[in-house]
Amino acid sequence: MSDYDLELSHGMHVVHDGPRQAPPLLLIHGSGASGASWNPVVPALADRHHVIRVDLPGCGQSPPAPAYDVPAQAGRVAAVLDDLGLRHVVVVGHSSGGYVATALAEQRPNLVDSLALISTGPSLDALLPQPLILRVLLGPPLGPVLWSMRSDETIRKGILATTTRPVDVPNDLVTGVRGITYRTFRKMAHQHVAYVAERGVPERLAALDEVRSLVIFGAADPRWEPSSAHRYEAVPNARLELLPGIGHIPLLEAPETTSDLLLGFTAEGADNPPASA
Repeated sequence: MSDYDLELSHGMHVVHDGPRQAPPLLLIHGSGASGASWNPVVPALADRHHVIRVDLPGCGQSPPAPAYDVPAQAGRVAAVLDDLGLRHVVVVGHSSGGYVATALAEQRPNLVDSLALISTGPSLDALLPQPLILRVLLGPPLGPVLWSMRSDETIRKGILATTTRPVDVPNDLVTGVRGITYRTFRKMAHQHVAYVAERGVPERLAALDEVRSLVIFGAADPRWEPSSAHRYEAVPNARLELLPGIGHIPLLEAPETTSDLLLGFTAEGADNPPASA
């Protein structure tokens, strides 16, 4: 896959794939990751869409930011879309990237046509204990030291600890994760907790009654209680897809299934465009 275009916009590294005149599709990665986490699904998506990927501040190739609260992150993403002159964007968020995607729809419903959330925990009570390797890397007092000493193999093991099947971890994802400092990761994690503690994601989506939603969840997710995904079924205009045998990163574990679900979702939206389109 070759990148269509690269730029730095509003403090974020932005990658474009696919034709600019195609319907826009924005991909937002989770914490401890980068836009490279989408590599396996981008080729299929870029056949039909102008795919925009961002490295959130402090992640991948983006510089750190003064603050990492979720509404501020969403505001930066909105500014990128405004600069591109885009409206009615399909926004896809993986894990905590789903919080940024949801906040974007809350702030700027004129920008967001529909939302797809992948492995986005609905509320804090659904969070499972961290895998051991992540507890070691993140816990005091040795966390900061061990984090700074991470090898590429350790980073791969940390990513694979949240999957349920062997996967190829893209080299540029490892590089992007390496650039995340311990301080940045902890700040981001704290703000993600604050966002979902204030109001659960299903409740937030229910208030966005004009926005269609697709929720993709691994039925064997080791990060979030998989049964908690059913809470999204109470959201109007939302559809839940549970993937048997898949963990927390469907875009790496089941890229074909994930891209097919996303393309089917965007096609449904094209058949039923918003009234203001």
